[in-house]
Amino acid sequence: MRLRLFSLALTATLALPAAAHAQEPYAWRDSLVFHTFSIAAVDPRTGEVGVAVTTRVACVGNGVPWVRKGVGAVATQANTRTEYGNELLDALAKGEAPDAALKRLMAADTGFQSRQIGVISLDGRSAQHTGTGPKQWAGHRAGKNYVTQGNILVGPEVIAAVAKSFEASEGTPHHLADRLIDAINAGFQLGGDKRHGLRTSAAVVVSDPRPGMSRRTDGQTVNINVCENADPVGELRRIYDAVSQTLGYRTLQQFSGGDVFQLKLILNTLGYYKKGETISERAPDANVLTAETVAAVDAFRTRENMGTPSDGGSPAGLVDSETVARLWAALEKIGKATTVRQQLLDITMIRR
Repeated sequence: MRLRLFSLALTATLALPAAAHAQEPYAWRDSLVFHTFSIAAVDPRTGEVGVAVTTRVACVGNGVPWVRKGVGAVATQANTRTEYGNELLDALAKGEAPDAALKRLMAADTGFQSRQIGVISLDGRSAQHTGTGPKQWAGHRAGKNYVTQGNILVGPEVIAAVAKSFEASEGTPHHLADRLIDAINAGFQLGGDKRHGLRTSAAVVVSDPRPGMSRRTDGQTVNINVCENADPVGELRRIYDAVSQTLGYRTLQQFSGGDVFQLKLILNTLGYYKKGETISERAPDANVLTAETVAAVDAFRTRENMGTPSDGGSPAGLVDSETVARLWAALEKIGKATTVRQQLLDITMIRR
């Protein structure tokens, strides 16, 4: 059975009537303050637009990221004015250039110096603004198909790492959400938001205009909002991999699922499973960890000196994170890793 996942929506949205101030998180008080760092980006190849963000304030996904299929993406942060999201996207949809739209809207905003905003249109044009605020480092950077921005950071190396990661993934066989999570994690690992001891959150939102990619009219394919977690970016990655059933998100024993076919495809490419045959994800047992698959796994593990049931080293057919890493290393060694990743792109797409 071919994997068909449609528009992931894992959110912790706060439905707040205007008068229900008592229900708002205390940290919000009279305004939304998301001191944070983010990346807004587009993929011209697929038409995807997206934003990834993380901060040491709860529920960042409820205020910072804004996307619209076929139009672009916006990150509005610091002293967050959420109206910038739809206002900028409306302007882009009407053909206004990002820099002109941002200047026009800020001219009518008396609080613009407390804002930080990044906007990018589907054609790659972009604009950014970093106002004056807390003394800690704040700044922004733009590159091909992305804008990244941050404030109250440990230093400029944070957004530099975000930019470097995203630029390195340009043209690779990865979905935009996958690339955005990696990029935001690169900055997070360098310290990210300078504050410590507070709640932390992260989010990634992507919209795809291609027919059949989403059941939603707005084209959202990924909307993961980790409202509060000790490792919010790690949780973004875990959820993304689990929902897309990416090989390695669980330890395989005797199960069925989309990741099993991924395993079979890799073993087939390496010559351990149905060598010389073309395998299909539409085959009746494509997602089943069959005895033949288990034998192929054990043959690979034997070749890698990883231990098998015959020597008491592991259960039959064990596919843990180390096995997955060895499989990809073996593909890299024979120059097939990129080809296999390209084959896996469609069947690992999140379309829930």
